[in-house]
Amino acid sequence: MILRNVLCGTLLLAGIAAVNAVEYTPENVAATISLKVPGNDAVRYPLTFQTLQKGGFDYQLVASDRLPVMIYQKVSGNEDIKRVTLFIVATEDVYFNYGQQVKSGASHGDCLFYMPGFWYRRNLRSPKEAPSFHTSDSWVVREDRLSSPMTTIWDEKNGRSWSVARIGDFETDALTTHKEGEVILSGKTSVGYTGFENSNGTAALSFGFPYKEAPKTYIRKLTLAPSVEAFQFLGKGKSVTLTWEIREAEAADYSDCVKQAWEYCYDLYKPVPVETPYTDERMKEVMSNFFVESFVGDTPTKYYSGVEIKTATCDNMDVAEVGFVGRTLLNAFNALEYGESMRRTDLVTNANAIFDSYLEHGFSEAGFLNEVVHYKRSGADPVHSIRRQSEGVYAVLYYLDYEKRQGRRHPEWEERLKGMLDKFLQIQNQDGSFPRKFKDDLSVIDKSGGSTPSATLPLVMGYKYFKDKRYLESAKRSVAYLENELISKADYFSSTLDANCEDKEASLYASTAAYYLALATKGKERAHYAELAKKSAYFALSWYYTWDVPFAPGQMLGDIGLKTRGWGNVSVENNHIDVFVFDFADVLRWLSKECGEQRFAEFAEVINTSMRQLLPYEGHMCGIAKEGFYPEVVQHTNWDYGKNGKGYYNDIFAPGWTVASLWELLSPGRAEKFIEGR
Repeated sequence: MILRNVLCGTLLLAGIAAVNAVEYTPENVAATISLKVPGNDAVRYPLTFQTLQKGGFDYQLVASDRLPVMIYQKVSGNEDIKRVTLFIVATEDVYFNYGQQVKSGASHGDCLFYMPGFWYRRNLRSPKEAPSFHTSDSWVVREDRLSSPMTTIWDEKNGRSWSVARIGDFETDALTTHKEGEVILSGKTSVGYTGFENSNGTAALSFGFPYKEAPKTYIRKLTLAPSVEAFQFLGKGKSVTLTWEIREAEAADYSDCVKQAWEYCYDLYKPVPVETPYTDERMKEVMSNFFVESFVGDTPTKYYSGVEIKTATCDNMDVAEVGFVGRTLLNAFNALEYGESMRRTDLVTNANAIFDSYLEHGFSEAGFLNEVVHYKRSGADPVHSIRRQSEGVYAVLYYLDYEKRQGRRHPEWEERLKGMLDKFLQIQNQDGSFPRKFKDDLSVIDKSGGSTPSATLPLVMGYKYFKDKRYLESAKRSVAYLENELISKADYFSSTLDANCEDKEASLYASTAAYYLALATKGKERAHYAELAKKSAYFALSWYYTWDVPFAPGQMLGDIGLKTRGWGNVSVENNHIDVFVFDFADVLRWLSKECGEQRFAEFAEVINTSMRQLLPYEGHMCGIAKEGFYPEVVQHTNWDYGKNGKGYYNDIFAPGWTVASLWELLSPGRAEKFIEGR
């Protein structure tokens, strides 16, 4: 396809013609350079493009005033993709920030936007305290916020998309003394900026170097701060080369736009597995220390202390949590299975104690799991969540299936689970959704359906274990809701329980839920669910990094060599990376075979290898006090959960779920064995 908006100075005009193509006018592009003298406000200079007849560049960018820099630009590529290379050389010492804006030709009001792992549609699920259209219809952000350093504009009215992607080595970052206003970098950075802006009613791509963020910068959860603009020093006679790709395409809908953008980024950045010395066996050996040191055995329900833990001590806390960030029951199953395979009686004894104590003391009067209990504070939380309840049932079904295969039966547990699944049928809405939060009497506290796919997994498993078709029908209704309200609308939201926004887990759970139903069905039904799993998988994948963000010297994560490719950002509100994957890698490998998409299997291997990097053991503690307590809030960009910022963790973390997630990643094929009986 032919780029309809010819970039002034970035697109060659010769031979380009198309129906409704916008010919070159000064309005199509704006380029500026801001120069700063320390102690003074920066001065912004608009630039114009002068065509060059000779030499290796197509254009020289000049200002009306004489500048202490010379700027040249070269353009290459084809009708669909143009590679723009910018060369800046200093004639005097200078601090600079360069920016460019490219109009799409589409009305801003007709467009939806995409910045991978950070911005979906208009971010209207997010509150006004986070980046969203509630605050502004124009946003530029630093590239390391994004799972791929690119921005896409999709014209909903005409089915066209425009994107800009940065190409570079991304090897360095630099510290600053301030996080807002005009800041001078302490050294060299590789981090630029990207985003979209409303240019007099036209949607425009905006990008530049080094980074800036506007109209606000997002510094911690639900905290917007004044904008920031960074200035890079360029010494006399020194130069910098910057490269972007501008791409135009057709997309049938927003889902197709995201799919194409992810495939494009994957092919552009070519993420490869991360080389680490950690085998599956070594990972489990080290992480099994979590089962030992976090075990709490002097409370009515025994548990692994995996919530509200301080990284500096990893001392046990009074919180017993079934699902979400605690995952006590899934960890107990993992410890039992591993303990018996390795003849670790300590692990087996503690795991059995957890299951036995939850059977005796772990249920509410109505038969739901006491999903969060603060033993030294408020006791059991009377509010239930479909997500934690589902994750609890999921774990116990794996436990019961394992025990049955060992010749051990637990009829009381089976009755408890059937009672819970029957309660699920009662609380399920007519449209197939489940309320996010509710009480024992089934009164709804939060009616949002974003957590619905978490219930699909235990319903399918319950159908296979109990041979009760009611559970399968309920699972099908839940995925019908996902298809109608999430997948078909490309609107994945509010699956995580500590945020109300667009998040990774909603799409990941949706894909996994459809995968479970595909395993449990045949023929056309199986093919339909496989297609739903694939469609939502692209959104889940969009949260995972295809590139390695740079860190500044002194930022711990960079100093220990962390590669971010394969890690996933969390949500619009919680702008950090983590190891949330569970059996999503299995989904990707299965889809790769089912749909013939090799990228899925390849990227599953990137995830599998990369997420091993921060394994804490003696001599390689990665900032964690105890071996095997895998870190959680990995702060990879200028954002923090309240403490420390980029290159470090928050001071409090939840290793309960990180250990459980990685353990499932290292135990491939569980769902297929359970559902298909292999």
